[in-house]
Amino acid sequence: MSAIVRARGVAAVAHRGDSSRWRENTLRAVRSALAEGADSVEIDVRLTRDGDVVLLHDPTLERLWGVERAVRDVTLAELRELGGGEERIPLLADVLPLFDRGDALLLIDMETVEPAAAAYDVVARHRAAPAGAEARVAWCGALDALRTIRTLDDAAEVWLPWASAVPPRAEDLADLRPAVVNLHHLLVGPGMVEAVHALGARVSCWTVDDRDQMAWLQRIGVDSITSNRLADLLGSRAEAFGGDDASAATADEAEAPSGRSGEERRRARLVARELAVWAMDHVRSNPVDRVDTKKNPADHVTEVDRAIERGVREVVDAQFPGHRFVGEEYGGEPEAGSPCWYLDPVDGTANLANGVPWTSFSLALVEDGSPVVGVVADPWRGLLVEAAAGEGAWVDGRRLRLAPAVAGGADDPLRGRIVSTELAGHRPWPGMVELVDGLAERFCTTRVMGSGTLTIAGVALGHGSGAVIGAFGPVDHLAAALIVREAGGVVLDEAGRDTLFPERGGILAARDRETADALFALWRDAVAKGASRG
Repeated sequence: MSAIVRARGVAAVAHRGDSSRWRENTLRAVRSALAEGADSVEIDVRLTRDGDVVLLHDPTLERLWGVERAVRDVTLAELRELGGGEERIPLLADVLPLFDRGDALLLIDMETVEPAAAAYDVVARHRAAPAGAEARVAWCGALDALRTIRTLDDAAEVWLPWASAVPPRAEDLADLRPAVVNLHHLLVGPGMVEAVHALGARVSCWTVDDRDQMAWLQRIGVDSITSNRLADLLGSRAEAFGGDDASAATADEAEAPSGRSGEERRRARLVARELAVWAMDHVRSNPVDRVDTKKNPADHVTEVDRAIERGVREVVDAQFPGHRFVGEEYGGEPEAGSPCWYLDPVDGTANLANGVPWTSFSLALVEDGSPVVGVVADPWRGLLVEAAAGEGAWVDGRRLRLAPAVAGGADDPLRGRIVSTELAGHRPWPGMVELVDGLAERFCTTRVMGSGTLTIAGVALGHGSGAVIGAFGPVDHLAAALIVREAGGVVLDEAGRDTLFPERGGILAARDRETADALFALWRDAVAKGASRG
C-alpha cells in the first residue's frame, strides 16, 4: 500500500466500480469511483467466445441484461450490442488507461482460472505500450487463477483468498507470497488482523456496506475495505481519521441501556442477519447424506446442523471477542455479566432428516438475561424475520405490526381460529393432549408442524392466533419470542408472567392480549389435568 493511502487510513476499494450509483463493471462506474476518491477499484473479468477479456461478474448475462446466455458463448460483437456508451460491457483494455495516472490500484478479480492468462496478457501488452502506461494492478479470486498469475509474473501483486476465521500460517502464504490476505468481513477479528500482519501481509475484507461495521473494522486495524457503498466508506474513513465527528460519539452511538454501545447492538443485528442468510443457503445447498441420533432414534442430528453451528461460532468469536455462546450441537454456558448468543442451527432436524421442508435457523443475543437481538430464518421459503429489543420486528425488511385477531365467535377469541403447538421430541408433553381437546371444544384447530422456532415466530407473521410450547428452550425459542413481542404480540410463561426467558416450564405466544388470556386459561387447566393424569 502506498504511503499516500496509509496517511489517510484504511484503503477504500470500490466494488465493481461505484456500483451503488452506476451499473457495475462499466467504464462509467470505474470513472466515478476514481473521481470520488477510491484508492482501488475492484473489477471482474470473463472471456467471450472469441477470447476477449471483458468486465463481467456473472457467468451469464441474465441478471444484468436479461439475456439467458453464458458469456463464454457470446462474441464481443454481440456484447457490444448491449447498452450504449460508457454503459456498455467494456474490455479490460479499455479500463487500464484510466489507471495510468495517480496512485489508484486496479484489482482484477477472477472467479475461475479461465480468464487468468488472457487477462495477464492484456495487462502486459498495456505496460509494454509507450511511456505513461503504468497502471498499478493487483490480482484476486480463485486460487488456480492466482497460481497462473504467479507463474507468469514473479513480481505480481496477489491478494490471497481466505475462507476461515482461523488465521493462515506462514506455509499457507509460501506458494503465492501474497501482499494481501482477502477475507469476508465476518471472518475478520482482532486476532486475524494481528496474525496476518505478523506474517508481513495486509488484511483486506469484503463486501462491507454497513457504516458501523466499517468503523469497527478500521478500529481493529484492517488495511483495506471493499464496499458497494463507496461514499459511505469514504465518509466512515474521514470520521475514523479525524473528521468533525471523530472526537465524540453521535446520538446513535450513545450507551445502550445495558452499558454496551448502540454500535455494538447494530453490528450484532447485521452479523445475525448475514449469518441467517448464509445458513439458509447452506441448508438448501447441502444434501443430508448421513443422519445420526443423540438421546434416542427420534432425536436426529446431521452434518448440516454441525457445520452451521461451527460456522456461526467462528464468526461470533471473530466479531465479538468476549461474548459467550450456547449452541444446540456443541453446548456452552452463559456467564453473568457477559453477552451470550443462543443458536439452534436447524430447528426441526427430524423434518430435515425425513425430507420434510419445514425447518428453521434461530439465533439470539442475550444481555443481562434478556434477548436484545433475534433472527429466525426459514430456508425453504427464503424467509428472514428479525427483531431488536425496543426497536421492532421485520420480515425481509418490512416492519411487522400485529393487529388483533378477528374472532370467529362474538365472545370467544379462539373460536374458528388456529393455535399451534409442538411435541416434546416425539411425544406429547404433559397437558398437550388436554390442550388439544380443550381447543377442539372451542372449535379451534391445532397444528403441529415440527419446528418450535417457526411455530412461535409464525404468530408474529399472522400464522394463526397463538402458539404454546410445553418446554421452553433458549436455543430454540428466544429469538422467536423476541420477534413476537416486538411485533406487538404477547408472550407469557407458565405462571402467566410477561417474560421472554422463562425460568421453568413452557411458553405461550399470542397475537393480542384477549387471545393470550383465553389461551393461557386453557393451557393452565391442561397442564393441571396432565399432571394429575401423569
